[in-house]
Amino acid sequence: MSQGLASLRGLRTAPSLDPAACSSLRAELEPLLARCDWFTAGVMAASAAAAVTCLRQVETALGWSQLELDPAGVALDSIEGPVFLKANQNSGRFQVRAETGLGEGLLISGHCSADTAAEDTWGPLPLDFFGP
Repeated sequence: MSQGLASLRGLRTAPSLDPAACSSLRAELEPLLARCDWFTAGVMAASAAAAVTCLRQVETALGWSQLELDPAGVALDSIEGPVFLKANQNSGRFQVRAETGLGEGLLISGHCSADTAAEDTWGPLPLDFFGP
């Protein structure tokens, strides 16, 4: 399987990637991200803690301000099992909900009102794609 961004589209779960494949995908992804003004991210993970760890790695790697848990959402420590985290850079917040039946991975959607052709969704990427 080719490991370009297009090959990830439609996958239920992110594939395991070796360091060379991650590096190649990052090189492909970075100019696409640079065209966008702000982002939303979806994280499908086995736990709320794993989802938040992934979000924090994305924030650090991409230089985002740290998003805060939406106070209208569910408390993280009350969620057991698989989750879906939805992060919105424009609002500065994220929510996490229990969600079974999903795969595992990170989806990033870029938004750009001045150039809608730049808008897209990339992934699913492995949860540790932006990790140390």
